[in-house]
Amino acid sequence: MKEGGFDDGQQQQFREFCRLLQSVYHFEYHHRLESLKDAYAPLNPDRDTIRLASPVEEDEMEFVGLLESLLNRANYEKLTDAELKSAMEEASLFQLRIHIDFEQFSEFLLFTRGEKTKTERVSKYFGLIKTEQTFTNFDRVVVYVKFSPDSSSGRSEHKPGTTLLKLFQNVPKADIEILFPDTRVGMRTIDKLMIGVPAIVGGGIVLTTKVGAALLLLMGLLGYWLGMSSAPVAIDQATLIAIFAGLGAIGSFIWKQFMNFKNRKLKFMQTLTENLYFKNLDNNAGVFHRLVDDAEEEECKEAMLGYYFLLSRSELSQVANLDEAIEKWFRVSWDVDLDFEVEDALAKLVELGLVRRMTDAEGNETLEAKSLDKGIELLNVRWDDYFSVAPD
Repeated sequence: MKEGGFDDGQQQQFREFCRLLQSVYHFEYHHRLESLKDAYAPLNPDRDTIRLASPVEEDEMEFVGLLESLLNRANYEKLTDAELKSAMEEASLFQLRIHIDFEQFSEFLLFTRGEKTKTERVSKYFGLIKTEQTFTNFDRVVVYVKFSPDSSSGRSEHKPGTTLLKLFQNVPKADIEILFPDTRVGMRTIDKLMIGVPAIVGGGIVLTTKVGAALLLLMGLLGYWLGMSSAPVAIDQATLIAIFAGLGAIGSFIWKQFMNFKNRKLKFMQTLTENLYFKNLDNNAGVFHRLVDDAEEEECKEAMLGYYFLLSRSELSQVANLDEAIEKWFRVSWDVDLDFEVEDALAKLVELGLVRRMTDAEGNETLEAKSLDKGIELLNVRWDDYFSVAPD
């Protein structure tokens, strides 16, 4: 931030200010983390302690409320039902068709952060063609799922009433359904055609060349045994060999088509597993530990940016000007377009006593930042107050 105009002494002061601000937020978020751990303890499927009581609805509601508050502070957005439905209707980037039984879940929530448009080269038609495809991508996705009391999931970790919390990275919007547990991989129409058409053609060839004679012999035998034909059929060694050869050809063809289907399904499952393996960042309690770190950093960065720009640029005395200046700085300096949440930043600075929001004689709102010396003093006092012990 060289264009801000801080001299060497002010830069050192600002670094001290930032260190104190980080310490303040770290202490406050530690309390938030402990609250989340306590609320999640009855719901945690990975706990290594004895469960003293079964989780109740109040436990779950408290945890979900704390989680949503934390995600909001970490700049996550809740994905609505309409947005989820729209995403699931888009063509899969990984060329998969996923089936989800939503009846298995009594509640599910999705939160996303870092929505952007990306372009990648994607293989199509079994790798024969590569084309560029533009799609919407989420940098981070948090999934919260609670299995319903009558869930029929066969997996031990997905018992009825169990809750799951997962964090993923780099998720295309069109493939967000792969993040749900207990998904089933289905085949697209083109995949069914790629198996079905060769099977029909091959079956016709087998019937007309290898199995035709055997079928005629069998039909003749059945007709004679059922009294539908008076002409006896001589069963000699050659006839038996022809019949068994025909039956073997039919069995071999059916087995081959079945294995083609299984191998194709295994290929889809492998694609799904590989993508999930590299996209999964954390699970259950580990998720909100990571989210606490993210939220703490987001809060600090917003407050630091707002305070720095108000201090270093005297002309930024109004909210709109401050918002525009910070967004322009990101665009020019870092080639990043973002929507800086200026109101969130100002709310933090006002709460810390570092900025005053005032109204001038004409009714316009103006902003006034405390000096660096005063800011450091205020943060020092706040830090000392955390550990002060009241006298008897």
